Amino acid sequence: MTHNMKVGVCTWTFGPLPIEDIFARTARLGFDGVELHGDLDAFTPDMIRALCQTHGLEVFSLTPGDCDPASPDASDREAAETYYRQLIDFAQALGGARVSLHGLVGRIRPADGSDQDSEYRHLVEALKPLCEYAAERSVPLVYEVLNRYESHLINTAAQCRRLIQDIGSPQLKVLLDAYHMNIEEADPVRALAETGDHLGLYHVADSNRGGIGQGHSQLADQFTQLRAMQYAGPIIVEAPAMGPDPFTPVKTGDYLTTLEDQLSRSVSALRQHFTLDVPA
Repeated sequence: MTHNMKVGVCTWTFGPLPIEDIFARTARLGFDGVELHGDLDAFTPDMIRALCQTHGLEVFSLTPGDCDPASPDASDREAAETYYRQLIDFAQALGGARVSLHGLVGRIRPADGSDQDSEYRHLVEALKPLCEYAAERSVPLVYEVLNRYESHLINTAAQCRRLIQDIGSPQLKVLLDAYHMNIEEADPVRALAETGDHLGLYHVADSNRGGIGQGHSQLADQFTQLRAMQYAGPIIVEAPAMGPDPFTPVKTGDYLTTLEDQLSRSVSALRQHFTLDVPA
């Protein structure tokens, strides 16, 4: 018999398409599910459950929109807590999908009048009650490690493991992304190995944030490590069409054709690597 690693795609990489269109494209490309962008004004749990049933997909995780749980401004931290609680409630309504947490994307230094250490303490104190809230609702949490050009607090696997230790909750695990690790980790394979059972989710894109095989990252070595550590999945492909302005998925020209080609190639590469011969 064979065992296939489940593979998902980030919905935000399709740009401003209707969610119904994104689900249809995702299924046609051969994915098992999605990481849903947390624009909670755009859809309801009932709508997402219906789309999953129609297209045979799962919601593996939710990734947040803009919020700043480490801000020195208490009102920003309160807004982030409120939003994350809404994400957790949404995930619970979907049956317990993972919720991803991270700092405000694009804030790459402490705010004026603040400093790195105090903002790290704000982050720890903001996440502690969220971990309790998620545990009460059986919703797993993962903290995404971003590169230094997107966030200033948690840029490596080791820093994220320290964050989890300081928070002290088993509800929170690490989200490692091959693209971010290509920038920040001296050895991405070792970062995966040292994270071990603390790994809660894995994202993949190549060194240039394109699809698998479009850059120079040694992704096969990471896949082999995931198998060796018995990572149960899923793997989420987060590889928007390449081009200027990395903070928008919409590029000049027919970006959707480009995107779907690299997603199709990525799914094929993952299927090839993670289809294992398993004794019956």
